[in-house]
Amino acid sequence: MSAAKARQIVLAARPQGKPRLTDFRLEETAIPTPGPGQLLLRVQYLSLDPYMRGRMDDRESYAAPTLLGSVMPGESVATVVASRHPGYSEGDIVLAHTGWRTHALWDRADLRKLDPAVAPVTTGLGVLGMPGFTAYGGLRVIGKPAPGETVVVAAASGPVGSLVGQLAKIAGARAVGIAGGAEKCAYVKDELGFDAAVDHKGPDFAVQLRAACPDGIDVYFENVGGAVWQAVLPLLNKFARVPVSGLVAQYSGAGPGDGTDRLPATMRAILTKSLTVRGFINYDFAAEHYAAFLREVGAGIADGRIRYREDFVDGLEKAPEAFSGMLEGRNFGKLIVRVDGSRPAGERP
Repeated sequence: MSAAKARQIVLAARPQGKPRLTDFRLEETAIPTPGPGQLLLRVQYLSLDPYMRGRMDDRESYAAPTLLGSVMPGESVATVVASRHPGYSEGDIVLAHTGWRTHALWDRADLRKLDPAVAPVTTGLGVLGMPGFTAYGGLRVIGKPAPGETVVVAAASGPVGSLVGQLAKIAGARAVGIAGGAEKCAYVKDELGFDAAVDHKGPDFAVQLRAACPDGIDVYFENVGGAVWQAVLPLLNKFARVPVSGLVAQYSGAGPGDGTDRLPATMRAILTKSLTVRGFINYDFAAEHYAAFLREVGAGIADGRIRYREDFVDGLEKAPEAFSGMLEGRNFGKLIVRVDGSRPAGERP
């Protein structure tokens, strides 16, 4: 495809279970020209996140579904290449919900300028962006870990789970991470400083989780659902708190299972253990807590207390395959697409 054209990936079909490459379509379009008050953005980095799977279905949710033939939704780091807006200049780097595309016109107010001198710009898609604030808001507002309590988080090597555990440690709690595979578990324990890491792929996962939580679980940060939740449920202590930010194991439909209805056991535990189970969307807490999040987590990154990992894929055309792999746990860290396949200025070395 010609470099003089813009490219975009649209939703071609609604997935039946796991997304397939044929559910997406790569299109070529003209590069738009900004009018009065508009910006032309060139996308450098595209964030791939689990919530996008829900937008592919035509069903009621907290956000409208993506229409067939429309650009897949997503947040990006973009450069202003032409500006007819007094607040922005050519060369500014911004965070924008452009979707899966190389270029976008912008005339809305929801842009956030990024300064590469403060932090690598890709952190705006991860640890200092939506995933990071999901971890911060869910843990601080709902989880509220106290010193000495046990905090367990699923998908612990990912952008949300990794920060949940580190914030729990900073709060004086004990952090236990659940991750898939020995390499991810080693990263969670040895590099992120969790007290324990348990491999959910192991045949004795439930036994190992119980051993890692000898005093039970006071806060369980839910990102996965499914079999992981079933292993966690009997270990929850009285008055445990469960922030629910994701159910990635169920986004493409229920697994094979054994036909058992487990809802009664879950509801019984909620009642008898006086559990707090609260689903949330990260922006529920933005007005009151976003500034503190940027300040505290930014300071933690600067002084080395908070660590993060990014997983890059090169080329916009690779986004569908990478997205499907993410839903199966094949990424390691925050999954980001370098849209043109090169390393722009401001990326972490």
